Amino acid sequence: MSMPFAEVIGDPIHQSKSPRIHRFWLEKLGIEADYRATRVTEADLADYLAERQADLNWRGCNVTMPLKQAVQPHLYSVEEPAASIGAVNTIYPAFDRLLAGTNTDAAGFLEPLTQHLSGTHLFRMARIIGAGGAARAIAHALAAQNFTLVIAARRIEQAQEIAGSLPGTGEHHTVQLDHFAQPTDFAFDDRVGLLDLVVNASPLGMRGKAPLALDWSHAPPGAIAYDIVTDPLDTPFLQTARDAGHETIDGLSMLIGQAAEAFRLFFGEAAPRQYDAELRRILTA
Repeated sequence: MSMPFAEVIGDPIHQSKSPRIHRFWLEKLGIEADYRATRVTEADLADYLAERQADLNWRGCNVTMPLKQAVQPHLYSVEEPAASIGAVNTIYPAFDRLLAGTNTDAAGFLEPLTQHLSGTHLFRMARIIGAGGAARAIAHALAAQNFTLVIAARRIEQAQEIAGSLPGTGEHHTVQLDHFAQPTDFAFDDRVGLLDLVVNASPLGMRGKAPLALDWSHAPPGAIAYDIVTDPLDTPFLQTARDAGHETIDGLSMLIGQAAEAFRLFFGEAAPRQYDAELRRILTA
């Protein structure tokens, strides 16, 4: 008899660290189940989901690029916050095995910022690089935390669409990606009492992709640099941010946080987060 399993889907998928994360937790908890990586193209989606829905051992899947928006028409329901975000990163069989989609990226992204967000600030601003599915989730999460956003993308209309969909009444801005590439002599004001983020929510800087061109003169003193790329983990974006004196957060922080939310949906138990340090060592070995 085959065992229960979940998986991550996308194209490409070979670089995904999700199988190692979920298998680590399954082993720690003594759960007889598996977690796999499966390459699925947009053209394959309908057949893939129909096949998995009929498989009683299938517990669901995480969804990575470029499928986070493409999966939605194939689902019975899209739950919050995915419905508001417009991107699904987790699918699971709900009642009567009808497929439900949700989004754990937003919660996973915010998790390592918990201590910063617990404070009171006069103003919060985030510069977000990218306009894909992950960027959409991040933008919605930060807008809900009262950030004013500047969203940069190659295709300005994608950034404008995200800005126009955000919750609340905050005024957000969009710029071309290359806006941040050249030095600026902008004189930032006193940042005491303010919270500033610079987020790479794009594939730029990922192994095999073009580097992210960003000049750190665009970041206010004390800004936090946050890169969601996980391969390599210490990206040039983070290295140059440290050189410029900024605090940094790497992509494993969001990846592990969002995976924990999905793990509970797939396997019915909370991920054993007390082993995070050990898990990080395995993922970076």
